[in-house]
Amino acid sequence: MFSKTFYIKQWIDEDAFKRLLLFSRYLGRDSNGSQFMIDIERAKRNRIKVIDIMEILEDFGIKLAREDIIRLKEQLLDCSFEKEAGKIIMKPYTYLADILEKINEKDDKGELKFKIKYDKANKRFVIRPMDYFDLVEKLKENGLEVKELDLSFKEFEFEFSGQLRDYQKEAIDFWIKNGNKGVIALPTGAGKTVVGIKAIDVIRKPTLIVTFTKEQMLQWRESIIKFTAKRPDIGLYYSEEKRIRPITITTYHTAYRHLAELFDKFYLLIVDEVHHLPADKFKAIAEGLIAPYRMGLSATPYREDNKHNELFSLIGGIVYYKSITELSKLGYLASYEIIQKKVRLTLEERKKYNELLNKFKVLSKGRKVSELIELVKKGDESAIEAMKVYNEMRRIVNFASEKLKAIDEILKTEKGKILIFTQYVDQAEEIAKKYNCLLLTGKMSKEERKRVLTTFKNMNSGILVLTTVGDEGIDIPDANIGIIVTGTSSRRQFIQRLGRILRPYNGKQAKLYEIVVGGTPEEYQAKKRKETDILSFDGLSSQPSEDFDNI
Repeated sequence: MFSKTFYIKQWIDEDAFKRLLLFSRYLGRDSNGSQFMIDIERAKRNRIKVIDIMEILEDFGIKLAREDIIRLKEQLLDCSFEKEAGKIIMKPYTYLADILEKINEKDDKGELKFKIKYDKANKRFVIRPMDYFDLVEKLKENGLEVKELDLSFKEFEFEFSGQLRDYQKEAIDFWIKNGNKGVIALPTGAGKTVVGIKAIDVIRKPTLIVTFTKEQMLQWRESIIKFTAKRPDIGLYYSEEKRIRPITITTYHTAYRHLAELFDKFYLLIVDEVHHLPADKFKAIAEGLIAPYRMGLSATPYREDNKHNELFSLIGGIVYYKSITELSKLGYLASYEIIQKKVRLTLEERKKYNELLNKFKVLSKGRKVSELIELVKKGDESAIEAMKVYNEMRRIVNFASEKLKAIDEILKTEKGKILIFTQYVDQAEEIAKKYNCLLLTGKMSKEERKRVLTTFKNMNSGILVLTTVGDEGIDIPDANIGIIVTGTSSRRQFIQRLGRILRPYNGKQAKLYEIVVGGTPEEYQAKKRKETDILSFDGLSSQPSEDFDNI
């Protein structure tokens, strides 16, 4: 325990005496003056800090030696932080409950800013790594002596050689103004990756980039090399190759599984396709990384389950967006047209559909599909039967024979690089077989998918049929025609599919065809996904309506 005596020769009035007794004991008076001894426990009880002791003593002409100041700081710590197996531990040395309650503000939902758990058995607090820097700052603002983690984030050389468009510059400026945090929402083809690379140039400290697929991870590495004249080592953290470097690129699944290894290594976190982050599993990535600076990138950050609201606490909220319409008018994206081709069920299909619809109405007992889904999870037999009928109805609509005739008509007039989108593997296989064209599905291996994409990219014209595996992360700049054979009411999926044909290329005019079965919920779906400007975020936070709830 630190002990240090000092003398005060001059007369001490009552107020000065009381100030001295806040951190010391009076030992008496002799020929040298009034003698005191610094009392660490007394200083702790009165929450007197080293700076307070120094200022009071200097008023009496006493200056502490540097070694004494260092030892006092060690003895008068209010708390210290340590790392332990991917966690951050805060050890208190004084009573902190009142301070923690004061600084832990609640948000609009009544949730606390800092997720702090008290480990009663070990008398310590466990905090989320993402809270570390903000929590330390708050503790210091409230006058606490804090021993911080031993972290070293060395600045590296980095030279961005690209040219930012006006809106990309704006995006970076808004991000910086928001404390180097936040989500930037730009349509597919608008250069989100370039914005992310510029963010690395701004921070120039260890950076982790999280992508959704291995293909996107490799694209990021290629883009960083392309748009920089100087850069540090780039490491891929994936599969057997797990190299942590000043710039490290990984995937959601790998980051989630290896958080304990990654959690304290990075100062900047960039999350691509950030709309995936609020998923229960993946939000652990944001919570489990210490990085104080964060950027999320997405064409469609809003989720129809409302979980996008969690992006505010995890990344910093949406700080900038531009719509497809705006960027198309400015010439940064291809001009486009959306054309709806309405078809009908055949007499046989309509008869079967109506029979199932009547059966569904009886079995559902007026309950919405969303209610039935919850009951199915609980094993409700009537709900299970109702949902079987529901799925049969959907299949009749989605596989309507007239849809193939509509594809025939479109292909007679449209030429170039054509993408055909469907929800179902068997439907995709049927279409690909009929037109003897390329096919991309989730059933195929990554190597097969890569081969198909490479082949299609190198073709001057052709057709590629895709299931939902093609909704994200596919870059085919000269694709100019899209055909949606089956889809959902999801705005995000619609934006992603439209985005696949909007990259500017030789002044192309893009067209997106929707094949819709009239007199069925597909009409509602098509309307729902285009209710607003397709990248305007007004109203996109509403809960999804079930198709058959709107018959």
